[in-house]
Amino acid sequence: MQAPQGEFREHMTILGNLNAASFVPWIRRHAKKLGLTQTFFHSDADRIELEVTGPAELIDMLEMGCSLGPIDVWVEEIKRRVMDSAEPSYLRNS
Repeated sequence: MQAPQGEFREHMTILGNLNAASFVPWIRRHAKKLGLTQTFFHSDADRIELEVTGPAELIDMLEMGCSLGPIDVWVEEIKRRVMDSAEPSYLRNS
């Protein structure tokens, strides 16, 4: 699926000491407030992976929010990769 004009699809990997049970709903709320769509692919105590779609500036804001995160997580690194709209979803887990 291709992102609308002016919007981007990015794969975001969040690494650190993460409490996925509280952090995933936190990310969902903040993404929704920013008007971003998201799909989660993986979440555990060390890594959360998701795809985010929206304007680049708002994805940047989500990244900043995640890097500061809630009090019960410690984010060490956030990796982002712009998705090729022609790339099948089953190839997006790298």
